[in-house]
Amino acid sequence: MTTRGTRSEKVKRIFQQFDGNRDGGLNRDEMAALVVAVNPRVKFSEEQINAILDEVFRTYGEFIDGEKGLTYDGLLRTYDDGAGDVDRDFDALELELNGDNKGSSIEVEASSSSIVDERVIESQKKQRTADWAVSPNHGIVFDDTWKIVDDLEILIKRLKAKQAKDGKYKADNFDAFSDAGWSRELGPSSEISDKRVFWEESGNDYALFVKELGVLRSRADGARSREEAFDGHMAIGRVLYDHQLFKEALVSFKRACELQPVDVRPHFRAGNCLYVLGKYKEAKEEFLLALEAAEAGGNQWGYLLPQIYVNLGIALEGEGMVLSACEYYREAAILCPTHFRALKLLGSALFGVGEYKAAVKALEEAIFMKPDFADAHCDLASALHAMGDDEKAIEVFQKAIDLKPGHVDALYNLGGLYMDLGRFQRASEMYTRVLAVWPNHWRAQLNRAVSLLGAGETEEAKKALKEALKLTNRVELHDAISHLKQIQKKKVKGNGGANGEGVFVIIEPSKFKRLNDKTTLRQDLANALQIRAFQRITRLSRCDVELLKKEMSENDVPVSYSGGGVPEKSIRKPNLEEVLRRLLNFLKPETFQGAVKAINERILSVLDETGPGRVDLGMFYAILAPICSGNPEKRKRVAFDALLWRPVSESGSQIKKADAVTYINFLRAIYVPSHGVSEMLELHGEADSSMVSFKEFLVMFDDPDWGFGIMSTLMKLESGDRNRHGHYVCSVCRYPIIGSRFKEIKSHFSLCNQCYSEGKVPPAFKQDEYIFKEYGSEAEAMKDKCTCLPLQSHNDR
Repeated sequence: MTTRGTRSEKVKRIFQQFDGNRDGGLNRDEMAALVVAVNPRVKFSEEQINAILDEVFRTYGEFIDGEKGLTYDGLLRTYDDGAGDVDRDFDALELELNGDNKGSSIEVEASSSSIVDERVIESQKKQRTADWAVSPNHGIVFDDTWKIVDDLEILIKRLKAKQAKDGKYKADNFDAFSDAGWSRELGPSSEISDKRVFWEESGNDYALFVKELGVLRSRADGARSREEAFDGHMAIGRVLYDHQLFKEALVSFKRACELQPVDVRPHFRAGNCLYVLGKYKEAKEEFLLALEAAEAGGNQWGYLLPQIYVNLGIALEGEGMVLSACEYYREAAILCPTHFRALKLLGSALFGVGEYKAAVKALEEAIFMKPDFADAHCDLASALHAMGDDEKAIEVFQKAIDLKPGHVDALYNLGGLYMDLGRFQRASEMYTRVLAVWPNHWRAQLNRAVSLLGAGETEEAKKALKEALKLTNRVELHDAISHLKQIQKKKVKGNGGANGEGVFVIIEPSKFKRLNDKTTLRQDLANALQIRAFQRITRLSRCDVELLKKEMSENDVPVSYSGGGVPEKSIRKPNLEEVLRRLLNFLKPETFQGAVKAINERILSVLDETGPGRVDLGMFYAILAPICSGNPEKRKRVAFDALLWRPVSESGSQIKKADAVTYINFLRAIYVPSHGVSEMLELHGEADSSMVSFKEFLVMFDDPDWGFGIMSTLMKLESGDRNRHGHYVCSVCRYPIIGSRFKEIKSHFSLCNQCYSEGKVPPAFKQDEYIFKEYGSEAEAMKDKCTCLPLQSHNDR
């Protein structure tokens, strides 16, 4: 940690470097030179420089000395407020401290204020390990507060000694994991510790500590003024927070909020405590209160706004609200263009919702400002991989690992990339390194087994699977073990088939025949499987379609007008995310985030193709309706009602035929991969102003060629895609058959849903055509087998 003295010296050297006329101030030209010099990789435009200088001179007006410009105290204040990183800037300028200051640091043991002469207090203030305590803005103001801090430091030291002696005090190094990136303090990010401390709160020693802490709080409450009581509780909270006693720190910050409700700082710090404690909703509410207070306070708190925006965004991410978080990260980056954490968080959030190009741009900007930002490199590599630039992604992942060798996220994701490229040996190496850092990472253990299987190391794969099974009892592990047994049993040698998959031949669709109409068409099944996968990712199959109707009736949206003057009930994406949160309120935050990403990539990218960031809500509801839960008739009815709900269709019980055609084209473009957006834009009959009733709408909807007739296949999958077929395994992929079983009637081999939809057959069965019969369950197969057996006559006995 940089001591206060060292920080001051570094800021002084930076100030002297750019105070060219030695008048004791940095004018606009000198400040512009400083900004450019400490950001050598950033190409600022003249407008950007002027905007930054305007913000600095406005925010720190009290430190502007006429024509001379920003004083040394003003520059020191900007660094105290987190506007820059002293160490990074000092190194970028290649400056050196005076010889007698190099490496010097003084540590003073805290003493009880009851026995310390007050004359010593003033000298101790300059020797505190916590820079915040002497900060001119949010440090300690009253001398009696220093006495409380001294006593509190002794209490904490005593508690730590007792718990360490009993083996209860634990500190883990979290350097291996991606940093959340949030502004835990109002000061520089370099003050954040990489150690996470865990206190044992159930013992007598902790209870005694809390009791003695209560005495200190009473002393703060008994101060001579409200301001001094506020100062005391804020200082108590800061010290407790620094020692990661977050629950107790929260109590102090809450009391400070009561004493001065319109002060930004206690709300901000209470939000930080709540976030660490996993109470994301409450943290968000505190940050919103801090934001409200900062905006109401004018320039007084303007310099804190970027950090409030950042932490508010992270709290929203904790709730799974990533689209909403993006808005606040953008605001932070606009207010403070050199805020590399805001840009990194924005890039990571954009990646999280599937907006990869924008994510790459933000992450590259963050890396330009902080080249050693390992987490930014990790997320940039993930975004590049998602865009298909795999070789560059490998380089960037490796850079992240070079910067932080035990970076779990980078190692795990690089392993996944190697798996996708079929480089199984390298993948297994990455997963092994993950497990060295995080031994209980069951997904890494499972993926290591799969990669070893792909590399042909079957015995090692088997051992890895057994290890994974010790960590979790999930069904996918049992399926993987069953798959491994089948591979060993058959001893098939793959010719490019991944993960132990055997040799197969892909048959053209014309040679794939159906025994009867009850057997699903191969292409229909392929499309329905993709829709079903989308349902699973978004969990929309668990969302009752009636909830869409409830949203339309209870949460009306004001009518707005599009660029063409058409009235719409449209909302911005972050507001749409709030609607989705109500619909999918049963999901955990991380699962909801995945659902939003899938919906954004597949639906919103089509509805918002021109990019204004607004979505026609009625059309959105109509597109969701067919894949929500409920019987098919109800789903179609709600889809029609959603189109009626739109202002362009509010005419009783009918909608325009052109709107129905638009809707059907949207459905097909979004859910049926074989029909792209180009076909969707060919709105045949758009000039047709005729109206259609619900009955006529159903005819259009159910049309197998131009409508959404695939819904019947989707319903079949929904009702039976968890059915297992006893001992039957797919003759191609060797996995147990789940869902429908497709039996070839001549050669009697069986295929699973996926292999049938892809037209794969074992090469041993070469035929001019293949005729399949579909069994939804093993009961159907048994029934079919019984009806095919010849009846035995009396004379045969």
